[in-house]
Amino acid sequence: MEDSFRHKGLRKKLVDELREKGISDINVLEAINRVPRHYFMESSFIELSYRDKAFPIEAGQTISQPYTVAFQTCLLEVKRHDRILEIGTGSGYQTAILAELGANVFTIERQRELFLKTQAFLPGLGYKIHYVYGDGYIGLPAYAPFDKILITAATPEIPQALLAQLRTGGRLVAPVGNDNSQVMTLVLRKSETEYSQSTHGSFIFVPMLHGKANSK
Repeated sequence: MEDSFRHKGLRKKLVDELREKGISDINVLEAINRVPRHYFMESSFIELSYRDKAFPIEAGQTISQPYTVAFQTCLLEVKRHDRILEIGTGSGYQTAILAELGANVFTIERQRELFLKTQAFLPGLGYKIHYVYGDGYIGLPAYAPFDKILITAATPEIPQALLAQLRTGGRLVAPVGNDNSQVMTLVLRKSETEYSQSTHGSFIFVPMLHGKANSK
C-alpha cells in the first residue's frame, strides 16, 4: 500500500486538528504524523482514514478515533524503552503509536482474526512487538511488572490482575464504565498496596470481554 504525498498532507492536517482540540504532547503528535493510519483501515474506509473518527474493522471491532488514541497516549506519558502492556490490539494502530514512541510493547488480543492479522502486518512496518492471543483480563503476569498498562476497551472495573502487574510508580489508563459510556481513568501505583485514581472525561469504546474468542 502506498503512503503518498496526499496521505502525508492529510496526516498533517489531522495533527493540526488534534493540536486545536488540546493535544499538546509534541512526541505524540509526531508519532501520529509518522504512522499511516490508512494502512490500518478496511479498503472501503481508506478515503476517510484521516478524519478524526472511529471506523469499523474486522470481528465487530473499531479503529479508535485519532483524538482518543492521542488522549490515552498522552495520559500514559510514554518514555522510550517503557515496558507497556496493551489490552486489545485491535487494528494495531494504537500499538504502532506506542512503538513509534520507543516503547517495548506487549499486546494482547482475544479476537483470533485480529491477532493473526496484526501479527503478520506490523512487522512489515518495522515494528518489533510482543503479540499474545489471550484474555486481557488476565494480562501477562510472566512478563510483569510493566511501566505502563493501556486498556483499549470498555471495562466495568479495572481488573485486579492488571493492577498487580503495574510496577510501583507506573501508570494505567482505561475507559471505565458500562457499554454506553465510559470515563477515562488514570491509575497511579504509589506503593505495593496504594493506588490513586483520576478521571479525564467521557468516551465510548467497544466492551472488553473475558476469555479467548473461538478460533476461525
